[in-house]
Amino acid sequence: MGGPHWAGRIRLKNLGRLLPLLIFGGGLFLVRLTKGAVFLDTYAFLSRPFWPGPAQKEWLRNGFSIEQQTKLRLLEQDNRRLRVLLALKKSSSARQISAAVISRQTQGWWHQLEIGKGQLAGISADDPVLGPGGLLGRIQSVTPTTARVRLLTSPSSRIGVWVPRTGRHGLLVGMGTSRTKLVFLDKGSSALPGDVVSTSPASTLLPPNLPVGVIQSLNNQVPLEPQAVVQLIATPAAVDWVQVQLR
Repeated sequence: MGGPHWAGRIRLKNLGRLLPLLIFGGGLFLVRLTKGAVFLDTYAFLSRPFWPGPAQKEWLRNGFSIEQQTKLRLLEQDNRRLRVLLALKKSSSARQISAAVISRQTQGWWHQLEIGKGQLAGISADDPVLGPGGLLGRIQSVTPTTARVRLLTSPSSRIGVWVPRTGRHGLLVGMGTSRTKLVFLDKGSSALPGDVVSTSPASTLLPPNLPVGVIQSLNNQVPLEPQAVVQLIATPAAVDWVQVQLR
């Protein structure tokens, strides 16, 4: 009589022992089946009170906005630089060669650039060198693959120029600064601030009427040689590519 009763109790007892194992095994199978999504959801629910508040969310939004604006400004700068480069390359011809600036010195006595083309490209000493906007200087020396440019701002630079509006000629002299000095060859210059200065049509070393700069101020107190301060149009410190005009 007691046999079946005891057998049932034994089966229930064994089932009770196996139940934790079955639950654990089922949990492992569920984790494998859902790739841990249940635990992630549980963690998210329990950690919700500790999530960042509205202030940090706004800070992140502002940071993202600043990042996007910075990227936009950098892209605009690259676009401007590439447009200048493209314009230089489009304007190149058999007598004009575009070259990269590989080093620069725009302070002190040595106002010069080193460019990445030389004799093999047909460049020779005294060839004019232009940047975006106007004349930068002339080739000082060359190697087979590089060339050195003496800038108009160099104290050793002297070129003949004129003021087209007045037809008056002068000598443009480097001062070792970002500006140059124009020494007129006659007293009645009639020049005014804002007048454009270009290479002289009488020059034998430079092509005529290349834009050079703009008169910033005048000094008519010098008895024999009226002088002017000229701001160059092309900026040596900012140019990455130049154009060499072969003579």
